Amino acid sequence: MRKLFLIVLSVLLYTSTTAQSADNPISDSVSFKTPYQSIYTFLRYLQEDSYYPELAAGIVKQTLRGSEEAQEVVVQLKQVLDGEGHFIYLEDLPNDPDYTDTVSRQKRYVLVKDYPNIYLEKYNDKWLLSEKSVREIGKLHEKVFPFGTDKLLNLLPKLGTKKYMGLHVWQLVGILVLILGCVLIHKLLTFLFEKIIMQALLRAGYERLADEYILPVARPVSLFVVFLLLFIFIPVLQLPPGTMQYVVMGVKAALPFFGTMVFYHLVEILCVYLQRLALKTKSTLDDQLVPLVRRALKIFVVLVGGLFILDNLNIPILPLLTGLSIGGLAFALAAQDTIKNLFGSLMIFIDKPFQIGDWITSGDIDGSVEEVGFRSTRIRTFRNSLMYVPNGKLADAMIDNHGLRVYRRYYTKLSITYDTPPPLIETFVEGLKEIVKTHPTTRKDYIEVSFNEFGPSSLNIMFYMFFEVPTWSEELQGRHEINLEIMKLAEHLGINFAFPTQTLHIENMPGKPSLSPTYEVEKVGERMRGYFGSQKNEK
Repeated sequence: MRKLFLIVLSVLLYTSTTAQSADNPISDSVSFKTPYQSIYTFLRYLQEDSYYPELAAGIVKQTLRGSEEAQEVVVQLKQVLDGEGHFIYLEDLPNDPDYTDTVSRQKRYVLVKDYPNIYLEKYNDKWLLSEKSVREIGKLHEKVFPFGTDKLLNLLPKLGTKKYMGLHVWQLVGILVLILGCVLIHKLLTFLFEKIIMQALLRAGYERLADEYILPVARPVSLFVVFLLLFIFIPVLQLPPGTMQYVVMGVKAALPFFGTMVFYHLVEILCVYLQRLALKTKSTLDDQLVPLVRRALKIFVVLVGGLFILDNLNIPILPLLTGLSIGGLAFALAAQDTIKNLFGSLMIFIDKPFQIGDWITSGDIDGSVEEVGFRSTRIRTFRNSLMYVPNGKLADAMIDNHGLRVYRRYYTKLSITYDTPPPLIETFVEGLKEIVKTHPTTRKDYIEVSFNEFGPSSLNIMFYMFFEVPTWSEELQGRHEINLEIMKLAEHLGINFAFPTQTLHIENMPGKPSLSPTYEVEKVGERMRGYFGSQKNEK
């Protein structure tokens, strides 16, 4: 009987020990000798079917092991990894006790490349979370779960832990609530923009601004806010890592996408303001500058937004930028003329040698400026054809800007016949000066009208004056009026305008007197003194 009792007791003790080992899987499976074993232990004992945070806390350094603080640290780290959708592949983990990081040359292993400050270090013969990592985990947890959203992780699981379609009831409820909340917020923001801001702008008389610029901005702003809320609350759902990885990536990419749309439309509002400022200035070149600024800002916004989207999609942009810089150098060498024209356009806008509508002349270029672009300037010739001139050529060329003239010169010669007597010439010259002085669009302080040349077949009067008009058409109208007045004055005074003629004289003809002139040279000096003496007496 005694032997039987001992056998039964041994069986009971063995059964009890086996049962305890099955209920509490300690010791044999807990190891921290390699990075693989440490991370495996950490992940294994924080799973739903084997949740033992006191065992997972063994990955924390000795100063915190076994304490509630250590358990809180590992739970927070697990929540961050799940909330951000970081999937750790166990087969990629090093299983070498003497593993050395190839970058830092130290015995450490970074869990996730996105968190370089969270890493394992070898302490004695164990790979544990460093003290720096423990401090960083708390900060990282607050960043992933802002505004106290981590408290929902303690409340939502109470809604039910049963699974449907691979998700818990509380996760399904959370997804439903999040979708409904986003829809309601989108509707609310749309209402605020359309009913409050839009109505205020319409009452203020900014109907065009409201319809064409504010309303297009309202929609992407609303969607940006919606995806921002998704970015804040999605980590709370703790979806499976494989699913969470793509969900988080999609939301992160959507944020800069809608942000880019917002700034893209804001560029239009900014350019409306710049256009109003340009209209207040006398220069017309800044009116042309506004469309160029609009294009440049839109390209800049799209490029920066594209870089943010690529970065949030975990596409490394540093190699892309490096490749673009090398490619940009090759492109710059191949497109020297294009770059020269671009800088030429900048110099045109800075120096302002001409404005839109100015008549310019430079070599073979002759016409009025219609548009200044990034590469070329469009000039309308007087044949009504369009001339596209590279800005680099214009920036280096000498430009005669007729559009900046304050006065427009009119110079001509009035040729009258040789038989016109001197008193009549003087009267005619005085009359010409009076015509200029009485005309409404002429410059009155600089007039040159004088008999200054003996031509081959005429006496020539120089007529030199200026019109004070802004356009060529007004100048032509002024010339027309002046010329008509000159003809009327000449007709009234009996002045005959000369034209190229030749008179043939036959000096000697049989039976006719000679036509050769005869000169009296006797007492010529006395006659000259007598002429000038009579002039003095007249004065």
